[in-house]
Amino acid sequence: MWFRRDLRLTDNPALLDAVAAGDGKVAGLFVLDPALWDAAGDPRRDHLVSSLKSLSDAMGGKLVVRRGDPADVVPALAAEIDAASVHVSADHGPYGGRRDAAVEKALDCPLVATGSPYAVAPGRVLNGQGNPYQVFTPYFRAWLEHGWRQPVDAPAKVDWVGKRSDALPKVSLVEEAGEAAARAHWQEWLEGVAAYDDERDRPDLDSTSRMSVPLKYGEIHPRTMLADLARLRSKGAEAYRRELAWREFCADLLARYPEAAWNPLRQEFTTMAYDEPGDAFTAWREGRTGYPIVDAGMHQLAESGFMHNRIRMVVASFLVKDLHVHWKYGARWFMQRLRDGDLASNSLNWQWVAGCGADASPYFRIFNPTTQGKKFDPDGAYVRRWVPELAEIAGKAVHEPWLLPDPPAGYPAPIVDHAEARQESLRRYAAIK
Repeated sequence: MWFRRDLRLTDNPALLDAVAAGDGKVAGLFVLDPALWDAAGDPRRDHLVSSLKSLSDAMGGKLVVRRGDPADVVPALAAEIDAASVHVSADHGPYGGRRDAAVEKALDCPLVATGSPYAVAPGRVLNGQGNPYQVFTPYFRAWLEHGWRQPVDAPAKVDWVGKRSDALPKVSLVEEAGEAAARAHWQEWLEGVAAYDDERDRPDLDSTSRMSVPLKYGEIHPRTMLADLARLRSKGAEAYRRELAWREFCADLLARYPEAAWNPLRQEFTTMAYDEPGDAFTAWREGRTGYPIVDAGMHQLAESGFMHNRIRMVVASFLVKDLHVHWKYGARWFMQRLRDGDLASNSLNWQWVAGCGADASPYFRIFNPTTQGKKFDPDGAYVRRWVPELAEIAGKAVHEPWLLPDPPAGYPAPIVDHAEARQESLRRYAAIK
């Protein structure tokens, strides 16, 4: 069993197939692939290693971890144990497809793919003409109609084959990583899911599930979560199910259009005029834009490896439409700093904000950072938590510190005038229409 984005034992059909094929005897392998490890930021590395430790503990310490090119490592271990087959969950990402083809070519036994990290695998949901959907709402309806299988139990018994294992890299361990932690957190959060539809846009309440991290590493399968949601009747449960579908819509798009990782789906945006990232981009990354809700989000990202979803949209809009910097620079920064950094969700959501993706937000929808702050952080609690220079400013005034008679020392003035930046964005958009 070659583990990748499925670091769990329960609801793992590929593992069940491996157990059946090996008559209970299975070697569990994870490959520390330099192509992925070197590209990951510290938050993702920290969580991955922590999750691997948890998985190995659940396997009696017998997870085999080896560093190197999977096209070398996987065939070597297969030959070492005289494996009848190698089992995986399918990977539909651009790199994953190329990697798996190379491994399959190098193996002397079958590479068997069963299941995927999604309830409905990319490529399964098609319109009446057999084509993929470009708009989410009809995709969502078809996704619901397609349906998914019920979760499966962990294997009753596995005789794990222990072999030489490389030491895991030294990282800052994450206590809540792993399958058991993911399932416990999900069950606890699920008790309040009814409020999700009302509260999900409120960063000050911090009531979103934060399940994007366990989903990224496959510590829990979305099918497990959907089975739990199906037993509930609330607008919150329905809204959450829709968000899971949006994640799968992004994966479906990237599988169909791998170039969308860093290039716009809407071709007219290839001629959009952007500014080169400079001092303003640095200020954005460091949370020194002078717009409190933007800076709070960037501080949260830097300090926790996470950012509330509403704030992700606000800071992305600010970079693209106030600073006129290409969305790919922001997307790459997010992939470096986010613990839940997932290529499909990250790139396609950045494209949504930038107006150049499938079913994208219209380009002329430009978030006003001050208005967004007042609406979704009405008392300023989120800003005060993450921007210490503003911690003593009470109420909504925290969103416009430049209006105070005595602006706080150490906090920068706004680096751009939002109204002027908005007009410039609309001018640039008009030029490509």
